[in-house]
Amino acid sequence: MRTVRLRLYVSHKPASEVYAALADFGRYPELCDGVRDVAVTEVSENRTVSSWEVTFRAGLLRWTEEDMFDPGALSITFHQVEGDIAVFDGSWQCLDAPRLDAPQGSEIVFSATLDMGIPSLADALEPIAVRALTDNIVSIVRGLVGSAELVASDVAVPVASAS
Repeated sequence: MRTVRLRLYVSHKPASEVYAALADFGRYPELCDGVRDVAVTEVSENRTVSSWEVTFRAGLLRWTEEDMFDPGALSITFHQVEGDIAVFDGSWQCLDAPRLDAPQGSEIVFSATLDMGIPSLADALEPIAVRALTDNIVSIVRGLVGSAELVASDVAVPVASAS
């Protein structure tokens, strides 16, 4: 199991605009090369269920997730309910992060935990999945908001406990 945390800086849009773009899942396939299809199948006030199909290496990954939206906090959390991998849960957070050269700038923090579900191959498969996830998230953000700079990328691997 790996935990990925990415920080991206968007110099030309405030956090509220970035959040609105991230929350519009229906636009992902038209604006993001790695996202083949997104179908929102259930909608309530601040919750959706969505089915995803994304490019992964030479194939596709498919999953269904429950999405919780918090417009006040400019955050989205997701939890995979079924799919090709064992665990894929995480969140998006948009923050105003102005810099002197771009007073409208914002920061996106993407965090996810993933487990490919094949313990014997985890050391080989999960780093590939993390790289593909990182590339896809950067592509998604750039597709949705234009230019964005990946400013930090952290991957945590839990230490196995000695039994």
